[in-house]
Amino acid sequence: MSKTRIEKDSMGELKVAANALYRAQTQRAINNFPVSGKPMPAAFIRALAYIKIGAAEANMDLALLNKKIGKAIIAAAKEITAGEHLEHFPVDVYQTGSGTSSNMNMNEVLATLAQKKSGMTIDPNDHVNMGQSSNDVIPTAIHVSAMFELRRHLLPALTTLQTAIERKAKKVQKHTKTGRTHLMDAMPIKMSQELGGWALQIKKNISRIKDAEKRLLMLAQGGTAVGTGINTDPRFAALFAKKLKALSGIAFVPNASFFESLSAQDAAVEMSGQLKTTAVSMMKIANDLRWMNSGPLSGLGEIELTALQPGSSIMPGKVNPVIAESAAMVAARVIGNDSSITIAGQSGNFQLNVMLPLIADALLESIALLANCAPLMAQCISSFTVRDDNLQRSLAQNPMLVTALNPVIGYLAAAKIAKRAYQEQRPVLDVALEETNLSAAQLKKLLNPATLTQGGIGS
Repeated sequence: MSKTRIEKDSMGELKVAANALYRAQTQRAINNFPVSGKPMPAAFIRALAYIKIGAAEANMDLALLNKKIGKAIIAAAKEITAGEHLEHFPVDVYQTGSGTSSNMNMNEVLATLAQKKSGMTIDPNDHVNMGQSSNDVIPTAIHVSAMFELRRHLLPALTTLQTAIERKAKKVQKHTKTGRTHLMDAMPIKMSQELGGWALQIKKNISRIKDAEKRLLMLAQGGTAVGTGINTDPRFAALFAKKLKALSGIAFVPNASFFESLSAQDAAVEMSGQLKTTAVSMMKIANDLRWMNSGPLSGLGEIELTALQPGSSIMPGKVNPVIAESAAMVAARVIGNDSSITIAGQSGNFQLNVMLPLIADALLESIALLANCAPLMAQCISSFTVRDDNLQRSLAQNPMLVTALNPVIGYLAAAKIAKRAYQEQRPVLDVALEETNLSAAQLKKLLNPATLTQGGIGS
């Protein structure tokens, strides 16, 4: 058995691993919640540490916290923000709904580290948690961690994807292809027009996320237990937000109502909804790529995605659209996370939401999945090649080209040509020459696929 030591809290004594930086309350959470074996995300832990830095700085400025103790707490917290000691944060995601166990885990680890640095007795509650409650710390950590990950990872990744699609659209501008509605042949479009739609989807998602960020900037810190700010200086909230802004470069502010911050998680629910919309866009683009790449002989075969790995353990030479498939699975998970966050957001009973750890975990997972997936999709799109021979073959026999003849010969006459061309597997132009009085020159002009991508009425 590993060596242990005895720690004590308000409920009594219990054994803790001798080398653990945490203390009794964390150990109780370890004992109480052997649920998933999944600790809170590292991004969330780092955000908690930033919060403790901001709180210590604010309390020192307010002359409430001994400066030697405060500086020791800050030095310890900076080690956490640098990615150290993460193994000492083992509390399961599925813990107390307020996240108190994770807040006390941080308080205990920082107290232990700070005590070693200062040689002073440092208490997790009285010093590290001064002027705070788990009830305002954890909602603040959700906002702060999400903002960090959005700014550092997801938004740059989505911008990379948007840029890659726009560049590819320019490169494929000369290629005209059969459009499809209901998965059936429709009027021609430029491949660049198709990709332009994808690019605008991503651009709009970036805009939606940035708009939703405005609500994440509003913090719960200062509300303490129920939103009244009991046991904290009235100046603390504004000073804390100022300190956190200086630490992060992000314009955090106190929320206008701490009662809203503690009892509701609407800002996190809203952001999750925007991530879900982004996932829906990602799924649409991924599925389009899979269809366009399908074949290589019996599918659409419009493009050829870069071969990345063998596609089958039994069929030699088979290559699959693995990045698009990965993106589709990411999208499915993000959509599922949004459902979890939606349900969790409804669990604000009176003055506190009691599914905070779940919201934090699911929101950060969605951000991370999309951020990791977007650059892969960017490379996938940047590197595909166009199979123009297949595009031209489909265009020549596309019966929907007759739509351009509607204003000239009428819908019914055009429908007759379309049906005959399809039945006889002949180019529409050839059949139209036999079915109308129009000259070959007129028909070539009217039925030119590239011209038809420009819209308007033919004549």
